[in-house]
Amino acid sequence: MTALAPAPTRLVDHFELGLDAPICLTWELTYACNLACVHCLSSSGRRDPRELTTEECKALIDEFERMQIFYVNIGGGEPTVRPDFWELLDYAVEHHVGVKFSTNGFRITPERARQLAATDYVDVQVSLDGATAEVNDPIRGAGTYDAALRAMANLRDAGMTDFKLSVVCTRENIPQLDEFKRIADEHGAQLRLTRLRPAGRGADVWHELHPLPEQQRELYDWLVEHGDGVLTGDSFFHLSAFGDALPGLNLCGAGRVVCLVDPVGDVYACPFAIHDEFLAGSVRDGGFGHVWREAELFRSLREPQTGGACTSCSAYDSCRGGCMAAKFFTGLPLDGPDPECVKGNAAGLLDAADARPAPSQDHSHQGTVRNAPAPAGGRGASGAGRGGPVPVTIGRRPPSPCDESPLSPRDLPLVGG
Repeated sequence: MTALAPAPTRLVDHFELGLDAPICLTWELTYACNLACVHCLSSSGRRDPRELTTEECKALIDEFERMQIFYVNIGGGEPTVRPDFWELLDYAVEHHVGVKFSTNGFRITPERARQLAATDYVDVQVSLDGATAEVNDPIRGAGTYDAALRAMANLRDAGMTDFKLSVVCTRENIPQLDEFKRIADEHGAQLRLTRLRPAGRGADVWHELHPLPEQQRELYDWLVEHGDGVLTGDSFFHLSAFGDALPGLNLCGAGRVVCLVDPVGDVYACPFAIHDEFLAGSVRDGGFGHVWREAELFRSLREPQTGGACTSCSAYDSCRGGCMAAKFFTGLPLDGPDPECVKGNAAGLLDAADARPAPSQDHSHQGTVRNAPAPAGGRGASGAGRGGPVPVTIGRRPPSPCDESPLSPRDLPLVGG
């Protein structure tokens, strides 16, 4: 790939000034989801009736192929509930677009696992936020721990290797890092840790769930010890202020090397900031390439950044001021310190921060949602139904916010809400 700006001398400068195509593009294929996890970045649950059609999705994949995008990280919502998901997966692979998709695992049956294991250029990330059901299920819902382990066992038994066990780090599961690694190793998977962001429904639980300062240090030391054997997706570059930089890019790539396309074709600068403030344009208005190259927001993000007050900090070259999305959704200035600044520079600012931004969209389930039958041989989620997400209560298991599925197993296009 070539840089949009005159070639600088350091590779990181190429990234900061933007490339002619993203290294990794996140594509939220649908907002429909059979869960209602309390920390969901996109407040998913109900399908948006305006979402891209199958043909529009294929046209977008064609454009990704022409732009030589390295791979597309497909999420949601739960992407497998789209009735054309497997068709689109095959279409992407046929058109030389690698796919990594995230799933809660409910629909990774032995048959689907064999199909995935036999398909080139596909990676799977199974989400699990507790190494035990007692930690995981209050966040993701009753039965979700069993579903994730069942999906991983199906993938392992089908011969798929190096799929990912994806964990959002919280103050409840930081003590379980070794156990997560054991579970991943046992299933032939690679552990992937990501940061809890205060976006979507995650904004409502961030203060209760984000790792405590001493846990930030524990996480950093653990990542240093395990080196390249654990993936982070550059989630934790703010922790580099503790010392040596962690493996990875270690900078905010929003609008420079990464971006997000949502289910209706809107393009956002940051995969963790689905908000009007970071909306760059729509693929329905001239295509994705036009937005990536010409959007005013992306142009501004590719300009040299001053770093604000953080530039006076000795750790600035390591942490680069932290995460733009984390700052925005906690009401902090974008040129200020990260809300989890390990030097403590955000502590007073958080107390005095303006009210956090109101969400620009919310797809959470609004009404009672029935449960779907449990997969054959598996245990179903408890309860006869539920409403919308409930506040997480640390230390005990609340009524499930995420029981399985508002969708019929065979009739998937629409989601009630």
